[in-house]
Formats: sequence, structure tokens, C-alpha cells
Amino acid sequence: MLFVPRYMPLLLGFSMAIAACGPADAAVIATRSYSYFTIKGKTADQLDQQLSSNGPTASGSSARHPGATKIRFGGDATYVQAGGRCRVGSAKVTVHTQIILPRWTNRRGASKQLSMIWDALSSDIRRHEERHAEIARNQARIMERQILALPPQSTCERMQELVTDVSTRGIDEHDRLQARFDRIEAVNFQNRMLRLLNNRMKISGGER
Repeated sequence: MLFVPRYMPLLLGFSMAIAACGPADAAVIATRSYSYFTIKGKTADQLDQQLSSNGPTASGSSARHPGATKIRFGGDATYVQAGGRCRVGSAKVTVHTQIILPRWTNRRGASKQLSMIWDALSSDIRRHEERHAEIARNQARIMERQILALPPQSTCERMQELVTDVSTRGIDEHDRLQARFDRIEAVNFQNRMLRLLNNRMKISGGER
């Protein structure tokens, strides 16, 4: 699942360098961290119940999920005024993702079949959340390019307005892409899990 708390939306600070004529500079700074929540159980039903009761909640909902990705955008831009026009001198877009995953603490003593099911499920949860983080990083790069491509304006105040518009539209598009990804994943979940389990069963059989 995707969790996008807007506790730091993309805010582009206004600064001005007078008569600087160098090329526009850009930098996307992407950071990532991980945190874990504990689940326990010796049966599939127990693990499912633990995921449902201990998992993180998504923004605006009390429902629990088997994993989540918190995404925080930030950034700043500088503006150059020369020849009666104002352009973007530099742009820095930042995106921090915190991936929240389950950790099964009493696996020892569980059946081989349950361990295999868990390995397939937990790897899929991690892949899903990593993809959410990737979508955020890609969108940050797109916003950066769009900001740098803005044409010069008559004033830096107008330039700032355009940069703000680009960042707002970029975050809206980011939210749309994340929601679309979740819809696709939900439809394909059962088939995806069957493939993962079949692959793990083949690997396990080959190790005997």
C-alpha cells in the first residue's frame, strides 16, 4: 500500500542570483529508510490476523495493511534575473521514502509449508513497496526536468508561480500513478502469489 503523508509537500524556496549567466543546475536527492513491525504465529490464519491487526495504516483510513511506504517530497529552486528576464538558475527536488515491512519473529518451529508461504508473501510485499518508492523517485526526476524547462519570465515572481504550478501538478500526477499501481497489483495478486509459490516449491524440490 501507499502512504503519502503531506507533512512536507514540495516547497520550492525563492532566492535570486543577480546577473549570473551559468547553465541551470539540477539535483534529485532521493533517500530511503526501512522500519519493521512485528508479527507472530504458527499458522497461516494467525499470521494473517497479525498482519491485519499490527500492519500500518494508510493515509485517511483506519484499515491495516501488510506493508506501507511513506513518501515525503521537498525541494528548492533559485532564480536568475538578467536582461530584464528571470529564469530558473537551479532546482533541487528531494524525496524521502520510508518502507514499512512485517517481520515474523517466531518462525522457528513453524512448518516448512508455512515458511514457504511466508517467504513468497513477504518477498512480494517488499517488492510492492520498493516499487512505490521507485515511482516517487521517477516522478521527482520528471518534476525536476519540467522545472528546468520552464521558459524565462518577465519577473521572478511569475517564475515562482510557474514552478509552484509544476510541483503541484507533479505531486497530483504522482498520486495518480501510485493509485493506478495499487489497482493493478490488487487484480494480479492471486496469480502472482501462485507463481511465487510454484517457483519456491520447484527450488525447494531441487535442493533435496
